[in-house]
This record gives sequence, C-alpha cells and structure tokens, in this order.
Amino acid sequence: MYILLLLRWLALCVMVAVAGCAQRNSCREIISTPHAPAAIGPYSQAVRCGNLLFLAGQLPIDPQTDQLMATGTIEEQTALVIENLRAVLEAGGMTLADVVSTQVFMQDLDEFPRMNAVYGTFFAENPPARATVEVARLPRDVKIEIAAIAAR
Repeated sequence: MYILLLLRWLALCVMVAVAGCAQRNSCREIISTPHAPAAIGPYSQAVRCGNLLFLAGQLPIDPQTDQLMATGTIEEQTALVIENLRAVLEAGGMTLADVVSTQVFMQDLDEFPRMNAVYGTFFAENPPARATVEVARLPRDVKIEIAAIAAR
C-alpha cells in the first residue's frame, strides 16, 4: 500500500514537473521581423514570455538598406531607433502604446534634451517608465540605443 502511494506521489511530481517545463517553454517565443535590423550577434530581436515582450536594444540602422546612420543627429538616430522598436513590437502583435519600460543608452547625455524631445513625440500619452544612462561606447559607435519591455 505504501508503495502504491509512493508511486502515485511520484507520478504526480512528474506531471507537475512536465507542466512546469511546458509553461517555461511558452516563455521562449522568439519574435523576429525583416522590418527591423537583424540581430548582429547571438540574441533575438524580441522574446515573448506570457503577456510580456522583451525587446533587444535597437540601433539606428535602416532595415531597408542595412545601413547604419552613423553621422545622423541625435534626433534622427532616436527617431530611427524608435521606428525599429515599433517594427519589432508590431511583429509581436503590440504597439508603442504597450511599452511599459525603456532603457535608453546614450553616448553623450548633453544631447539628452534633444533626444527627449523626439522620444516624447512617440510616447506622448502614458509614457513608459524609463532609465537613461550615458555609456562610454555603443555598438558601431552610434549615439543611442534603446531597449524596451511591452505588456498586454
């Protein structure tokens, strides 16, 4: 009798473990679109986990030409980066209105007011939480990179 109870308990543990693995795997839906720059390393453009979408940092790269906007102003680079984020969001079935948090990495915080003016045009209503930091260097020596988290 104890062996039968032990076997039932073991079977229940296995079922719970399998269900947990299935749930965790649902947190690994990779989102990709040709309408945003392709990943330039071993990462995904975005990963969905339940109702959350985690977007990798986007650079000012034109997805049509695959050309870097290296000499663009901070305003131009900011607009292109947010358009790239928008494309990844759309591929994940979301919009900029679903963004709840952004992380802005800038090469020069003296350009913050100009970046912020452009950023504000994209997030005019219910802007997301945001962290902005100055960094010593960004990939391909761009002026800005923005990552985001969206939720439904």
